[in-house]
Amino acid sequence: MKNYRIFLSIFVFYIIINTIINPSLYISQTLNGISAWAFNVLPSVLPFLFFTKVLSSTGALDKMSKVFDKPCKNLFKTPSISSLVFFTSIVSGYPVGAKMTADLYEQGKISKSDAFKMCSFCSTSGPMFIIGAVGISMLKNSTYGYIIFIAHILGAMLNGILYRNLKIKEDKPLKKQTNLPVKSNNLSEMVLDSALSIISVGTIIAIFFVVITSLSPIFNLFPTKISSIMSGLIEITKGCLDLSSAYSSKWVVVAATFIISFGGLSTIFQSIAMLNRLNMPISLFCGQKITQAIFACVIATILIMII
Repeated sequence: MKNYRIFLSIFVFYIIINTIINPSLYISQTLNGISAWAFNVLPSVLPFLFFTKVLSSTGALDKMSKVFDKPCKNLFKTPSISSLVFFTSIVSGYPVGAKMTADLYEQGKISKSDAFKMCSFCSTSGPMFIIGAVGISMLKNSTYGYIIFIAHILGAMLNGILYRNLKIKEDKPLKKQTNLPVKSNNLSEMVLDSALSIISVGTIIAIFFVVITSLSPIFNLFPTKISSIMSGLIEITKGCLDLSSAYSSKWVVVAATFIISFGGLSTIFQSIAMLNRLNMPISLFCGQKITQAIFACVIATILIMII
């Protein structure tokens, strides 16, 4: 831990020095990150953050999820409401699944073990980004987008099965702890909570655009195909853009599937920010994302070979 803090301090000083030496570059990259958030993430994620909060406060989620009680218990050993979180995460994308999971835990509807298991399959990207932005806009092939999306979702399901027996200590719903403040469910509270969540997402995206810029001298030492994957492991939007220009074969699908399913450090930190009430170890969440990416890559490879 001490070595980690020393390394992090050195890296932060390195970024600060670079911003002082070349402020115009880092200002432009920060604006690029804000632009990517404002035009790609904000419109698709904010409505889901708010309306899922409304549904959760009314108790509608509990009623809607009863039909999936047995499938969830049999496949993932999680409560039936996890199915609704999974489907919402599929439709809306990162990091709505993590936000809903944290909300359910805070409301005492799921235990910490349930939340940790749900994170293994409820952390997904959405069709608007995968099929629209990546498949059609970046790779210029809608079929590629559908292959990535199918592999991504099936990989998440297999990942949920892999972690179905995950258990932790102090596995009690949060509502049994009497010393915690209770949030009201009025409209202003839900709007504020949604706004703060989406602003934190935008901040993290902008920061990681700056991080990629600082690491670009290192990335440039590698071939373009490798450096594009390295960029994607930090921020998926920029990584997929780099992949679209670095690869000319169908195997770009496999590389893009891995990047999207892993999510990149930017998305991981977005999710961890949402899950801070769970005190979920970053190492566990990263491990879940790695196994999800591996599952998705295998499926994408099979689909590419068949199609």
